[in-house]
Amino acid sequence: MKLNKIEHIGIAVKSIEEALKYYENILGLKCYAIEEVQDQKVKTAFLKIGETKLELLEATSSESPIAKFIEKRGEGIHHIAFETDKIEETLNEIKNKGIRLIDETPRKGAEGLQIAFLHPKSTNGVLTEICSK
Repeated sequence: MKLNKIEHIGIAVKSIEEALKYYENILGLKCYAIEEVQDQKVKTAFLKIGETKLELLEATSSESPIAKFIEKRGEGIHHIAFETDKIEETLNEIKNKGIRLIDETPRKGAEGLQIAFLHPKSTNGVLTEICSK
């Protein structure tokens, strides 16, 4: 298995518009894309620092996993995403090593990426995303 880099860090927020005031006005980062991923019931905003991206995640429905996360834990870091060139192979290897997968097969995510999540009960409490272009 080969992971290339941290692709992004996902941060759950109640309001992208409000959160961007901090990231842009205080930290000086620039939002370069806002996108809605309808099947995940989420709106995303991306900022870049170096080669790593921050993904702000705002729920578009009370049934969204992000809405449920914020309700339980409040705003904050939601997941860390690692990039790989071969997502199916990477998922198979991870599963064969005993890690529980949330997504057995990749699905479409923001920015046209193929994504799959690993269950935090198998990853020391960290929701982990594997993604590929």
